[in-house]
Amino acid sequence: MNIIYDIVIIGGGPGGIGTAIEAAVHGIENILLIDKADNHSNTIRKFYKDNKRVDKDWKGQTMNIEGNIPFMDGTKESTLDFFDQLLDQEKIDTAFRTEVESVVRNEKEDIFIITTPTQSFRSKAVVVTIGKMGKPNKPSYKVPPSIKKYVNYNLDKCSNGEKILVVGGGNSASEYAYELADQKNSVTLVYRKGSFSRLNPENEETLKRYDGQERLRLRMNTDIESLENYEGRIKVNFNDGYFTIYDRIIYAIGGTSPVDFLKKCGINVDEDGKPIYNEHYRTSVSSLYVAGDIAFNTGGSIAAALNHGYHIVNSVMARSGKIYAHTDKIEEFFKNNPDFK
Repeated sequence: MNIIYDIVIIGGGPGGIGTAIEAAVHGIENILLIDKADNHSNTIRKFYKDNKRVDKDWKGQTMNIEGNIPFMDGTKESTLDFFDQLLDQEKIDTAFRTEVESVVRNEKEDIFIITTPTQSFRSKAVVVTIGKMGKPNKPSYKVPPSIKKYVNYNLDKCSNGEKILVVGGGNSASEYAYELADQKNSVTLVYRKGSFSRLNPENEETLKRYDGQERLRLRMNTDIESLENYEGRIKVNFNDGYFTIYDRIIYAIGGTSPVDFLKKCGINVDEDGKPIYNEHYRTSVSSLYVAGDIAFNTGGSIAAALNHGYHIVNSVMARSGKIYAHTDKIEEFFKNNPDFK
């Protein structure tokens, strides 16, 4: 509590890392990055399979890097190494294994009090960049405890040669389905509606092609009524009167914005529980920003999350009356480290 940070960032994903690095590059001295996981980029570490390709241009959409971080195509491992290097070269305080309980603005002192179970921090500005994937949506019907080890919300623990049911109609569900099909699994994608309405064109075309080639099966306009244990496998009862036995189920039915936490911070949200913010990602609370997953309307890329940090830092600098400009610190780093990818 003796330190007044210039900026405290809650969440160590790409949006948080982008904000921290941009703040350091722009000359902000007192920076704190907080995450409840034991390291940064927990979503990438937990939900991305080993050697998963990570592209700057996300799902065919060209992403221009607007700030100082030269993010590029790579893999899960090279992306984590890249973020490690960036954080190592800057003076940024970190508090991992730390969950924030509340963020309260003291209007009289024009400062935020960020409270955790063990300590509190003070800051002039706060960025909330907690992800949606940390709290995936779960089905309304009961999942019997005896089969929970075969029920996933990502691609962890999947192997080859399994009979898998993927549940959902969004981009994550489609990507899970055809990636599992590529790994020689027997895959069915079930969706409660008769047609897809939220897929980007690339994913929709891939699904249709795989379905036509019988590499995976689409089961549309169908919902699940219940699950049962069937001799150590999963019996799925559908609403059309049929059932099928699967080795594994993967739910990709979305992640929810942490609405309660946002409201507790005083951030206004819309009818869907998403934070309301302006073009600089500033919320209804002065000097309180959002970045990363919760600042995307339909989903977004790592490069876009890094751009969030750039715009936020520019806003923080402008509102504090400081002049900001690009520096060449990161360019110098890559010039001095030509072998770093």
